Amino acid sequence: VEIPTSNSYGKPPGDELTVAVNGTLNSTANTSFTVHWYFSADTQCITNQAGNRPSVTGRIANVRTDGIGNAPFSFPFDFPVGINSGIINCTATDPQGNTSEFSACLAVSGGATPSPTIQFTAASYSVTENGGSASVVVTRSGDTSSTSTVDYTTSDTAGNANCNVLNSGNASSRCDYATAIGRLRFAAGETSKTISVLIVDDGYAEGNEQFNITLSNAVGASLGARSTATVTINDNDTVNANPIEQAPFFVRQHYLDFFSREPDASGLAFWTNQITSCGADTACVELRRINASAAFFISIEFQETGYLVYRMYKAAYGNVSGTPVPVRFIEFLPDTQQIGLGVVVGQAGWEQVLESNKIAFAAEFVARSRFTAAYPTTGPPAQFVDTLFTNAGVQPSATERQSIIGEFGGAGNTADAAARARVLRRVAENPTLTQQEFNKAFVLMQYLGYLRRNPNDAPEPGLNFDGYNFWLGKLNQFNGNFVNAEMVKAFIVSGEYKQRFGP
Repeated sequence: VEIPTSNSYGKPPGDELTVAVNGTLNSTANTSFTVHWYFSADTQCITNQAGNRPSVTGRIANVRTDGIGNAPFSFPFDFPVGINSGIINCTATDPQGNTSEFSACLAVSGGATPSPTIQFTAASYSVTENGGSASVVVTRSGDTSSTSTVDYTTSDTAGNANCNVLNSGNASSRCDYATAIGRLRFAAGETSKTISVLIVDDGYAEGNEQFNITLSNAVGASLGARSTATVTINDNDTVNANPIEQAPFFVRQHYLDFFSREPDASGLAFWTNQITSCGADTACVELRRINASAAFFISIEFQETGYLVYRMYKAAYGNVSGTPVPVRFIEFLPDTQQIGLGVVVGQAGWEQVLESNKIAFAAEFVARSRFTAAYPTTGPPAQFVDTLFTNAGVQPSATERQSIIGEFGGAGNTADAAARARVLRRVAENPTLTQQEFNKAFVLMQYLGYLRRNPNDAPEPGLNFDGYNFWLGKLNQFNGNFVNAEMVKAFIVSGEYKQRFGP
């Protein structure tokens, strides 16, 4: 049991002082414990126990650990009258009556409330390879009366190593887990958040592998000592076999690669059945796999998240210098995760979640230094709007152009940040832009989605866009018919794609 912090609140003279004590229990997973706490007016802890007999005790029932054995808990503590400092420690008792050793002691006092601190509950976490996701818990302690945010990102040291490199100890975001990049937002009073990192149950007998997750850029709080944690994926394979040919694995992986989420049960069942209903008809299976795969790009969920991110970059900056594409994988992935967070098309309220995400993402996008450098707020609204349309390669009607300029309400500059966000979004959602970039984005997603790399990254021959241009030419030649162009088929049967998951 760990009790890292306390929040203290003064009361009127003559009344007792109160502190809020926050702690974390780490023990057997998915188990309910009773946590007992003990206070004594000692100045220091003696071998993790109070030197004097505890003057105040209490208990917290039903402290239940999660799938990796962590359980945050908290309780208010009132100092006895006339006492304003001391130590608190805890024990935990399981359902069988087994009680832990005493925790380390927490010094508590009725002084000023400590400033908020954000950190992981542990320095290391683990998950079985077939566990679906790793749950990493982040806690906020100290003064939690206001809001705080903190960014997080996963990383590894696998680099460009092939997925078939075994027993290296290094997990790879291309093969073993899905990159998780985002921002946690703590509302007033919130003390705990959980980051779920999706795990790929590949077919390599590769040994246990590790990746890191790091907290950064805390706002409204400071980072604690545990700002980096290690996650170990415990291998569950004894022989090498490739699961990508299995319909459930194939479908789930598309949810991870295109939506950055676990599949909803109905979606997984539908697309799996589309493939398995073919039985032993190999031609049917091949066509259904192609159609199922393409459906993820064409879906409302991706068109309104990932493809919108693509179009925002196109409108804001045009194509990346020297390339035929507007966005790189390192930019696309975190932004797509941000705009798609919590969106599951078909579930109740998904439209409201998506709209809120779009508003928040557009506001954050135009506040970035790259955007403000490209578009100083002193510039006139007409110039701002015209530049966005020029980057997008769209000639708006006079009515549409004037309507979008009108978002600034007649101002002579573009200092209104909310209006800048609305304007960028309106240009990015222009139907002509959506139509004319569709095939280009479809081809780009073959690389970003299936291969998890840019079109000109290794192992692309020549490290150029020849492959991208070839498939764009094929797709245009067949008027967007991805089956006749054999584009999707080529990627999902490619060695580079299949070797992400097994031999």
